[in-house]
Amino acid sequence: MSTSPENNFLKHLSTGLKADSLAKTLEIAQLLARTIPENTVLALEGDLGAGKTTFMKGMALEWGIEGPILSPTYNLYFQYSGKTRNLVHLDAYRLQGEEDANNLLIEEFLIEPWCLAIEWPSKAACLITPQCWHLTIECTGEESRRFRLRIPEAQ
Repeated sequence: MSTSPENNFLKHLSTGLKADSLAKTLEIAQLLARTIPENTVLALEGDLGAGKTTFMKGMALEWGIEGPILSPTYNLYFQYSGKTRNLVHLDAYRLQGEEDANNLLIEEFLIEPWCLAIEWPSKAACLITPQCWHLTIECTGEESRRFRLRIPEAQ
C-alpha cells in the first residue's frame, strides 16, 4: 500500500478510529465515502442505536444526496440519487431469511455508480459479495463511537 492520504485513512480505520462527537462521526463517514470504490456493498455492523444511519447521513452528504436520510427499519430500504453516487440503504433486521432478502430484488435498484449499505448484514448474507467492505460501529458513549473497517485483501 502506498502512503496516499486515502490509504493512510483506510489503515487507521482498519485498526480503529474513535469519534468523540457527531461532527467527527460525519467527518469519518465523508472520508470513507470518498474512498470506497463505486459499486460496492458496505456491511454495517453494530448494535441498535450504534449510529449506522447517522454514519450513512455523512456518506450521503459527501455524494451530494439531498434531503433527509432516514432509518430504513420500517421500510426495509430506501433508494437515494446523488450527484456522484447512488445509495441503496437496507436494514435487514426484520428479514426472516435468504428468501426474504432475494425477494427484495435489490439488484434492480443498483444504478451505477452505487453503494449498497446493509445494516444487519448477517440477515441478508446472499447480498454480501466477496468484495464487500465491513464497517463495525461501536457505541462508546453518548456521542462517541469507535469505527473499524475490514476490506477484502485484494483491494
